[in-house]
Amino acid sequence: MSLHPRPTQALLQGSAVLVVDSSVWIDFFNDAEHPAVGTLGELLNHGEVRLVVPDLVLFEVLRGFRHEADHRQARRLMEGLAVEDTGGAGLALAAAQHYRQLRAQGITVRSGVDVLVAAFCIENDYALLHRDRDFHAFEQRLGLRGWAH
Repeated sequence: MSLHPRPTQALLQGSAVLVVDSSVWIDFFNDAEHPAVGTLGELLNHGEVRLVVPDLVLFEVLRGFRHEADHRQARRLMEGLAVEDTGGAGLALAAAQHYRQLRAQGITVRSGVDVLVAAFCIENDYALLHRDRDFHAFEQRLGLRGWAH
């Protein structure tokens, strides 16, 4: 029996698509104890939800491995999922607009990559599993769907 909460049934119904932020993937590969890591493990084991890996997340995760064997194993796992391109003018324009909207409300997002990942999820109506406070403003003010953990 897992001590980690399962995704809500409402999100499992239909064709839920989930993006996992690099913060969770990195903790997953480092065997960190966190509810989001447990949720990712459950999702990988049970395959109830389509997991999408944005190319920016793939980059952020894979660049940090020191040992080639660990890098190969992580790459094999992540490339076995649906890797999607995040580039393009449309996403860049949407991300810039989201950033500007938050700045106008006095909120500064620390990472440009996080802005792009959030915009990618919002534009594609994908949920996001994360453990990064920068995404909270996107959830509260711009309609990003967070994944419960």
